[in-house]
Amino acid sequence: MFCKVNTGGIHGIDSFLAGVEVDTSQGLPGFDLVGLLNSEVKESKERVRVALKNSGFPLPPQRITVNISPADIRKEGSAYDLAIAIGILVSMEKLPSEVLQDTLLIGELGLDGRLRPVKGILPIMLMAKEEGMKQCILPWENAQEAAVVEGIKTIGVTSLEETIHFFLIEEEKKEAFIFGKKEEKNQEIKEEEGKKEDFSDIQGQELVKRAAVIAAAGFHHLLILGPPGAGKTMIAKRIPSILPPLSQEESLEVSKIYSVSGLLKQEKSLITTRPFLHPHHTISKQARAGGGRIPRPGVLSLSHRGILFLDELPEFGRENIEVLRQPLEDKEVQIARSFGSVTYPADIMLVAAMNPCPCGFFPDRNRCNCSENEIRKYQARISGPIYDRIDLCVEAKAVELHHLQKPQKQTTSKELKEIVLRARSCQLKRYENTKYLFNSQLEPKDIEEYCALNKEEKKYMEQIFYSLNLSARGYHRILKVARTIADLEEAENIKRIHLAEAVCYRGMEI
Repeated sequence: MFCKVNTGGIHGIDSFLAGVEVDTSQGLPGFDLVGLLNSEVKESKERVRVALKNSGFPLPPQRITVNISPADIRKEGSAYDLAIAIGILVSMEKLPSEVLQDTLLIGELGLDGRLRPVKGILPIMLMAKEEGMKQCILPWENAQEAAVVEGIKTIGVTSLEETIHFFLIEEEKKEAFIFGKKEEKNQEIKEEEGKKEDFSDIQGQELVKRAAVIAAAGFHHLLILGPPGAGKTMIAKRIPSILPPLSQEESLEVSKIYSVSGLLKQEKSLITTRPFLHPHHTISKQARAGGGRIPRPGVLSLSHRGILFLDELPEFGRENIEVLRQPLEDKEVQIARSFGSVTYPADIMLVAAMNPCPCGFFPDRNRCNCSENEIRKYQARISGPIYDRIDLCVEAKAVELHHLQKPQKQTTSKELKEIVLRARSCQLKRYENTKYLFNSQLEPKDIEEYCALNKEEKKYMEQIFYSLNLSARGYHRILKVARTIADLEEAENIKRIHLAEAVCYRGMEI
């Protein structure tokens, strides 16, 4: 008998509907799996065979053929086990075929028949809803993550035996298996906010704070330059406390990435705060951009819609830093392997901190003993194209003693966040019904429309363009930063004073 079971697979961070086609017939006993499968999927026939036996359904001496479609997409992982097992039982007429209607099954089987959690449940559930599935049967440990998606029933089970029991009981008793969505989002947000460090801890450094507010409001890239102990890292770690919250759409985007990476915690089914990743400078290029024989998201994608903080930027090495070029411009990472090509989103806010020289004290020659050649080589670890992609460069001066001995009351993160949210509301209104969320995302073709200048401002920018020898990218980035500065003042048009401040952040002598 032939039957087909609906299941799902992962390709990059996207999912696809897969069909497990099972046929049992008389003939030479055998169990064949086909459909462009990797080793983990091919091994599932032994897991399924033993799990069925230990659940009270030993396989008879028949010819069993299983095809997982579509055949042109490589299948990986162990999430197809449950669908294969149920397909065999239906094909053997141990279960009625009607139970498979509008139902998606996914899960890994242990040899004792227990179901184990799998990666990528969230994108699979979103895909199942789009495809018109009415319910999804999956491991109990994945049920909370799956319940985030509304409009499709989440059936959490612990074993193959329990799955079979669910199919055979009366309809009214099946309601007890439906996993209810937990109202956890507001509680998670409050817990995360309570853990964040506050800008009120920073004494002085008003210029750097101002740059941080502009960066947070427009999602601009920020580079902080200064001597050791000036508070560069402290400020960078406090920027998440003033970022606008994730929208529902952004939250699902980020959660999908963490789901396919296996980093979504069982007790936290949805990422509700913007990511903040702080990798060590010894990180490899592959770990940063993503990769591997079977590609996986790297820290660039895990920072999507959040902050990637690179402390001591030159220590990462020039070759490692150059990995950032394409993602900073295209907002995505494209990875090609013999396994196939995948694209991961990487719309990040880059925050970097660096010293001006190896010892960190240049241009103070009373403390800096670095030669000009050493300083030049150190700064050359960051190429011109990388500098050109950074929207704001700001210098953190050494902290003065009176700021430490007589600390003054500083502006809190809550107060700064209110300023950021006002600018954010201006952007939401401006970019309604467009693909843009922040000023930094504006493409060159839309600069003229959303960053329009009056005659006086155009003349000023013409002078700036030639005096600073700007590139087209640099010119556009000044306009986008000026647009954010204007939004912070809730000004409708970009004025010369906004452009002048944006120019000040464009570069510095180091």
